[in-house]
Amino acid sequence: MINVAVIGAGAICPSHIEAYMTFPDRCRIRAVVDVNQDKADAVIRRYHLQAKAFNDYHWILDDPDIHLVSVCTPPSTHAEISIECLRAGKHVLVEKPMAASLAECDEMIQTAESGQRILSVVAQNRFRTPVAKVRKILETGIVGRILHAQVNSFWWRGRAYYDLWWRGTWQSEGGGCTLNHAVHHIDMLMWMLGLPEELTAVIGNVAHDNAEVEDLSMAILRYPNRCFAQITSSVVHHGEEQEIVFQGERARVSIPWRLCASSAKENGFPVRDEETEREIQQFYDQLPDLQYERHAGQVHDVLTAIESGREVLISGHAGRRTLELITAVYKSATLREAVRLPLPANDPFYTKEGLLQQMPRFYQKERSVTRFHDNSITT
Repeated sequence: MINVAVIGAGAICPSHIEAYMTFPDRCRIRAVVDVNQDKADAVIRRYHLQAKAFNDYHWILDDPDIHLVSVCTPPSTHAEISIECLRAGKHVLVEKPMAASLAECDEMIQTAESGQRILSVVAQNRFRTPVAKVRKILETGIVGRILHAQVNSFWWRGRAYYDLWWRGTWQSEGGGCTLNHAVHHIDMLMWMLGLPEELTAVIGNVAHDNAEVEDLSMAILRYPNRCFAQITSSVVHHGEEQEIVFQGERARVSIPWRLCASSAKENGFPVRDEETEREIQQFYDQLPDLQYERHAGQVHDVLTAIESGREVLISGHAGRRTLELITAVYKSATLREAVRLPLPANDPFYTKEGLLQQMPRFYQKERSVTRFHDNSITT
């Protein structure tokens, strides 16, 4: 039996709790931690857990009966808490983004590897059946070489969203919509296409005058195989329509699932290629559905890795690649120049201190609340 502690009883905590509860024969939650202990107590009551509540995660570090820790705290604390838990011999599942800088990512990875512990970064969208199927389609090459990819990470958040104490500053949140909202879509893009060789980006704050960070960004990516990609990250889009589109030589496929194939008439104009569409749709349909999805899928993956000794699907290295692209977006937008990847360790944006020195403060955060009465979130 794998004993679990969940650190952070905020909005994302229930997703972890419910995921662990999917596997009652494999794990049990033994501790919930939050600086406001009443929030931890409330989580334990809500889910009828046989667990203890703490207001300081240091209480669990010396407990040999805690094997796995979920880190669900604000982003600026992810690295410190994860590193201390790894040093104490715990496996760690850390929420996105894994850290505030590449330097912190590297310290987390090194600590996990030196202690032979598992470090997995939450990217629950990889554990969705349509996402897994599209990745397999790209992997097989059935749509041909990818020519263009488009990521629309469209979200909408009201002005009050940035009133929460840790949101809206570079110091505590680490970034805006690119880091904390588009991170899921960027992770999926990195999983499917890998890191580009160069990107150019712009960022701005167009609607939230109570936050230092960006609420809109756009990036153009160049890959060495002549593929281009574009990423729009936003918290100003009504309707929140989100998609990732891949334009291949033979067909277009996307998440949510949509398929379209064209062939050329004698004059070069398009006509629908129904035969190619049938071929690709049949391949898509025969791919198996995932047994567990979203957070439950990732918890299943982590538990299996602990039980079997195999690698996790989303390691610290995978989380780092996603943060590296986001860091490159911030660098390009700030310096107003194209950025080559990968970023070296001597790059001024490699450390959190370097980022804080460079990044623009769009507005001053005016209000700070410790919690909202309505703690529900949309995903």
